[in-house]
Amino acid sequence: MSIIATSLLVLSSIIAIIVLTSKLKLNAFISLFLVSLLLALLTIPNADILKILKDGFGTTMGSIGFLIIFGAVIAMVLEKSGGAVSIANYMLSKTGEKRAPAALGITGFLAGLPIFCDSGYIILSGLAKSFSAKTKIAMPLIAGVLACSLYSVHCLVPTHPGALAASGIMNVNIGNLILGGILFAIPGALAAFYWSRRMTKGKAYLPAQSTIEAEETNTQNLPTPLLSLLPVIVPLILIAIASFFAVMDWKNQNLFYKTVQFIGQPVAALFIGMLLSFTLLKNLTIKHLNGIFETAIEKAGTILIVTAAGGMFGMVIKETGVGTAAGDFLSKTGLGLAVPFLIAFLMKTAQGSSTVAIITTASFVAPMLSSLGLESESGKLFATLAMGAGSMMISHANDSYFWVITKFSDIDSDTTLRIFSTATIVMGITVFACIWLASLVML
Repeated sequence: MSIIATSLLVLSSIIAIIVLTSKLKLNAFISLFLVSLLLALLTIPNADILKILKDGFGTTMGSIGFLIIFGAVIAMVLEKSGGAVSIANYMLSKTGEKRAPAALGITGFLAGLPIFCDSGYIILSGLAKSFSAKTKIAMPLIAGVLACSLYSVHCLVPTHPGALAASGIMNVNIGNLILGGILFAIPGALAAFYWSRRMTKGKAYLPAQSTIEAEETNTQNLPTPLLSLLPVIVPLILIAIASFFAVMDWKNQNLFYKTVQFIGQPVAALFIGMLLSFTLLKNLTIKHLNGIFETAIEKAGTILIVTAAGGMFGMVIKETGVGTAAGDFLSKTGLGLAVPFLIAFLMKTAQGSSTVAIITTASFVAPMLSSLGLESESGKLFATLAMGAGSMMISHANDSYFWVITKFSDIDSDTTLRIFSTATIVMGITVFACIWLASLVML
């Protein structure tokens, strides 16, 4: 089958999932499975299709399964104990209700520096719902702002695996890349903030529904804001310290280093956060804890299945070779800084993972830096940043983060597509435009 025909089928499959989930309201997992299976049968009939489906599903489940379960337990404890309301009350007393989305955006941006966007969203989703319920601001706006602020740094800053791996492949000074990534993430996050606000203005979107009424009416029963923040802050700090050790390339094999690296892994950090969340509960009996676990795991189960199915869909698209073919074509066009941006954009849109998109693009671009006129230190830096901008867009149904946002925000996929997916386009183009303008001065 020609690459043009394959590309059309991939595009049709994306449209099919959008129609099935948002228009026909078919179950998201069934939609993803059926479309993935049909796409595989049509485009890669000679491959081991069932193995590809299982690998895509299992790899995604393995990478985020524990994170979603532990994050769901933390969110449930914060909800049941009134901890989320306590945090919301405190932050709103400092910012005012009108600035609640901006306050959450700043929180997400800072939290996103050390932590993966999906982990960060899971941890902060309970806080986002409390903000929405407390201020009566539409949940899709709150969700969009938080999701984009976390996502902006995830794609650009080499405390995350994609940018970190790309810095090695491209031989870029990692300190300069960290600084540049943070600086260029700011206009991206701001553009997404205003876009999300515009896309929700005047629409009949509802705020999140608070499930805690007694605690909200009687603030004396609420835990303190500091105690409530510990399950959220401690995992972020642990992950940040471990990321710092990795960035500094500290590889001492003493007990302290090994301990920091272990507890700084997202799964271990979130598990510690879950344990800390139990200090918020007044009733620590096994029966009460089991009730929380069962409710949280029941909620996490649906999220896990849909998110893993998104990974399965992404794996099928990757196996079609559409992203590789697009990269080969663009590498011969001589478009300069636009080449790494466009290759990463096509890779991201085709297979769903920003990390895979930027790493694959770095492998494509590194050998052609001279022909692109980007062989200098500054050229390699701007090329790597351009890849990060391209890897932002477009987050849609084949991206596990898309489904994390949808399910943990209790909004439908059509709303996530309309607000978050379009915001990723705005973010990517804004960041690349800023990178390109800066390159005119510095290259």
